[in-house]
This record gives sequence, C-alpha cells and structure tokens, in this order.
Amino acid sequence: MKEIEVIIDTEEIAEFFYNELTKRGYVPGEEELGELADITFDYLLNKCIIDEDLDYEENE
Repeated sequence: MKEIEVIIDTEEIAEFFYNELTKRGYVPGEEELGELADITFDYLLNKCIIDEDLDYEENE
C-alpha cells in the first residue's frame, strides 16, 4: 500500500464542525469546537488512520 503525507489541522477540523453543526441548527461554542477537534484527532490516531508527527511543529 502506498503511503501519503496528510496534514491534519485541528483548527480546520473545528471550522468544519462549526459549519456542519450550524447547518443543522446548532450553535456550538469555541471551547466545544476545540474539544470536538481534539477528540476527532485522537480518534484518527487511535484507529491508526494517521500518525502524529511531533517533528512537524518544530519545523514550522
């Protein structure tokens, strides 16, 4: 299987959740969105869909 590099940005996840929830009539707070983004990231790690690259933040 081919390996590809994917960058997961929790701020982008939070924005996605905000847009989707507001479409459905919910008005989430910033704190809740951050928690949802972190939970989603942790889920992707737990399912081995992504690997956390700790060196990425250092190189920015």
